[in-house]
Amino acid sequence: MSMNAALRAQQRYREDAILSAPPERLVTMLYDRLLLDIERAETAQRAADWTEAHAQLQHAQAIVAELTSSLTDEWSGSAGLRSLYVYLTQTLIGANIGRDPERTHACREIVAPLRDAWHEASRSLAEGRG
Repeated sequence: MSMNAALRAQQRYREDAILSAPPERLVTMLYDRLLLDIERAETAQRAADWTEAHAQLQHAQAIVAELTSSLTDEWSGSAGLRSLYVYLTQTLIGANIGRDPERTHACREIVAPLRDAWHEASRSLAEGRG
């Protein structure tokens, strides 16, 4: 198998995994990537790699926008999360414009426990189905 064919197969596998994932798994996947983006951005900022930091922070903002759009008014926690997502977006933008790794780190401190909580909730739902 050529390298390109292997990469295409890997991409197809990832896309199939996303398309077939239950909703709670999609949220955990988004949080995983959001945390990775923030960590990469902070590392890039501390190394003064502003192009990489910008790209990672922009991607993180896109994920927060996607998480925001997934909120429904039927869930009682939506308003609180929506406010948190607005704060995260503003802080990510400020971290990018100000080239401020401390603000980026502050976002990490918010996202990491949320990511862990979503993973725990996802496990509980999976166990409830099993």
